[in-house]
Amino acid sequence: MDLFAPENSLYVFILFLIAVLLSILINGLFVKFSHTLGMKNQEGGKEDIVRWASTSKPAFGGISFFIIFLFSYSLYALLPTKEILINKIHLAVLLGTTVGFLIGLADDAYNTKPLLKFSGQLLCAIIFLGAGIVIDITPFRIFNYIFTIFWVVGIMNSINMLDNMDGVVSSNAIIIISSILLVCGINSHLDTFFIIAGGGVIAALVGFLFFNWYPSKIYMGDTGSQFLGAFLAAMSIIFIWNFRDADGPYFQIKQFVAPILIFIIPIIDTSTVSIRRMLRGHSPFVGGKDHITHHLAMLGVKDNFVCISYLLLSAIASLLFLYLHFYLNDARFVNPVGIGFFFVLFIAIQLMYQKNAHRHN
Repeated sequence: MDLFAPENSLYVFILFLIAVLLSILINGLFVKFSHTLGMKNQEGGKEDIVRWASTSKPAFGGISFFIIFLFSYSLYALLPTKEILINKIHLAVLLGTTVGFLIGLADDAYNTKPLLKFSGQLLCAIIFLGAGIVIDITPFRIFNYIFTIFWVVGIMNSINMLDNMDGVVSSNAIIIISSILLVCGINSHLDTFFIIAGGGVIAALVGFLFFNWYPSKIYMGDTGSQFLGAFLAAMSIIFIWNFRDADGPYFQIKQFVAPILIFIIPIIDTSTVSIRRMLRGHSPFVGGKDHITHHLAMLGVKDNFVCISYLLLSAIASLLFLYLHFYLNDARFVNPVGIGFFFVLFIAIQLMYQKNAHRHN
């Protein structure tokens, strides 16, 4: 499908509006009829030390993501398309995101142990590998498999850890998916399934953001963050890790530029928090109010402007990637600019952390 053809654009836009309205309806019903089921920040619960907000709110948002994703998949199955309906890549994305959804749902409902969550994330990665969704960066297949597992598990945990303040994850995920769809749409690398599925998830996030923007009425919970993490990991491996010279060496630095820029916020936040927790002798897997969002708030930035700051940084990084995309054949230009932007932002955040060193928990 040509994403930019007038007849297809209109069709996708109508489906997008329907999905947004459906998302608003589902999340509105959750907000209206939920009281204690799925509440976060309950006294004595694990969210006491993770959530920045002090009030209890339902964490049903992730359910709407999955419902609309399935709705999008159903629409794809009904299309009179010439594409192969039984596609192992599509089925792997469906199955992997379903596993992500289920492990998140179990964690929200039963506060499962980290090992169980990790096992579910590992299963998502194995499902993707089984369908050939692999990051190809070396001539050694086993190393590529290990790196792919690391990326899938890392992104799922990054999205989960980033979900600590109103609107942050949902707005950043919209930027990430939109960037992937745009650059691949320009290059005609997308098939109908990913246009509809990606657009459906964006629509679900837009509808959810209506209730999740500060001050939020609902959270996505682990149900949403694990589903999103699996979906973003799969999309990035299929479309973003493939920017390489076919005739060049196997290991190419510029292949890392796209994922680093598009996922700049979750990568920097997770790496910074994990490293600093381990330096303080704490486990990186135990929640705390030491994320970039929290440090910005400590400096006096209001909660809604924290989300806007994240959104702007993510948008700038994505626009930079889109700009650099047209220079991908000139690694001498792409590598220093893309990686340089990442390290400038990383260093700036470390300086901010140092300024708030006395407030680390």
